[in-house]
Amino acid sequence: MAGRPGYVTVPILSVLAAIGYVYYTAVFLAIPAWLGLATAAGVANAVAFTALAAACVATYAVAVSRDPGRVPPAFLPDVEDAESPIHEIKRKGGDLRYCQKCSHYKPPRAHHCRVCKRCVLRMDHHCIWINNCVGHENYKIFLVFVLYAVVASLYSLVLVIGGAVHSLPKNEQLGSDSSRTSIIICGVFLCPLALALSILLGWHVYLIFHNKTTIEYHEGVRAMWLAEKAGNLYHHPYDLGVYENLVSVLGPNALCWLCPISRNTGNGIRFRTSYDIPLSTPPI
Repeated sequence: MAGRPGYVTVPILSVLAAIGYVYYTAVFLAIPAWLGLATAAGVANAVAFTALAAACVATYAVAVSRDPGRVPPAFLPDVEDAESPIHEIKRKGGDLRYCQKCSHYKPPRAHHCRVCKRCVLRMDHHCIWINNCVGHENYKIFLVFVLYAVVASLYSLVLVIGGAVHSLPKNEQLGSDSSRTSIIICGVFLCPLALALSILLGWHVYLIFHNKTTIEYHEGVRAMWLAEKAGNLYHHPYDLGVYENLVSVLGPNALCWLCPISRNTGNGIRFRTSYDIPLSTPPI
């Protein structure tokens, strides 16, 4: 059962346990069996993997604890604002989007989360593995965590394979058979994990390239179908081109795109659209 946002839940403990298990197997079993911890190569790989594991834990902790973005209580959409060329409306009725549960208007790209029981700015999805929504304020850190997790899982898989190949049963070291078994079990665990994380990373890279959220992707499929049915063309209004999309999500400084301490661009209430003129105007 999922807990309230900000609480430690079974899925969170499972993620931390998985990180600890993979780290222990890779550093204290696979590396000694393959390279040896007393060698320069063994020490270098142990240090590098330790740093990568620490980055995973740190970014995961931030993704769990950081608020995804709250709608300001005083928010009111201004239909006469010239700087807002489009306004999102309800599918039925055409009224401005209003949340009956939170009793306030919804900014563009905001959605109500049934688990968190509140509206979230630029909501992508609710993730049980962090017991939190992925929204405007923590989307980037969530993406960076997934990237680090993919690199760490592939790195550890290489170490585990090397350790399994070199830890032969004829080794005279005490407990070599059990160590080799543990390494093989970890390798079996890492294969589907690395695949799942890679697919997740690829999905969010695709979304970033098109400046979409997971919710907007599914809404766009329906909107595209309705547009084609009426003989029109559908264009996602927040798609500014690949580079501008990257900048709007990851920030203007490319050197900080993968930096876990930098935040998203903007306040999560107003977003540039393809209708803005000129497009070279810096994001609001």
